[in-house]
Amino acid sequence: MKKLTEETKMKIGKIFSAIVMISFIAPIGFLFYKIGTTSNVFSEADIDGRVRSDYVLMLLECILGVFALMLPSMLTKKFRIEIPGKIYYLYVLFLYSAIFLGEVRDFYYTIPYWDTILHTLSGVMIGFIGFSLIDILNKDNDRVTLSPFFVAFFAFSFAITVGVIWEFYEFTSDGLLGTNMQKYKLRDGTELVGREALEDTMEDLIVDAIGALSASGIGYVSLKYKKGWLNDLRIKIRSKKNE
Repeated sequence: MKKLTEETKMKIGKIFSAIVMISFIAPIGFLFYKIGTTSNVFSEADIDGRVRSDYVLMLLECILGVFALMLPSMLTKKFRIEIPGKIYYLYVLFLYSAIFLGEVRDFYYTIPYWDTILHTLSGVMIGFIGFSLIDILNKDNDRVTLSPFFVAFFAFSFAITVGVIWEFYEFTSDGLLGTNMQKYKLRDGTELVGREALEDTMEDLIVDAIGALSASGIGYVSLKYKKGWLNDLRIKIRSKKNE
């Protein structure tokens, strides 16, 4: 069986990215229409059982998805960042799964543990990005040798911090726009109280930590015993000589 050439992989990646971008842009007009015509009273929900705040959330996520999909290209051009194909395609797949499948196609409600799976994967992905970040920050300081434990701890802390910031975003969106990102309400609008209202947020943070710990553990072993497992996953800065 023949292996795909780098050029073929690039073409497939561009096609996949274009499909994902279209999936974010295509629903925007429809979502504006639904926001203008759908009640925010649960007893008057539309035929799909959704109220206005549900469509506001979809619109917000689609717009965020468009920006997030453009972000790697913007960073590559501005800072000469070289993003490995594996990390980039995982990133695009994550966006598609979280935004289009999760919000627009309602997988968060119809597929058990969809949100949990995605948060775990995001913890792993961001953890690996943390290893790249510390390489970039330390690239001009050859006199400082960082221990594998410190690098792994930094990657873990970085991933956890990103997870916490995301929960800040969800909390702010729910408060200002009336969305239900933190799932403090049931599908029929019933508000949860006490421990039940905290379960989604705490579960997200816990699986973020598990994913980050997994990535940090793999990275630690790779660095400690020089396994080279991170070589194909590290984001790098292109030298001016290569441009």
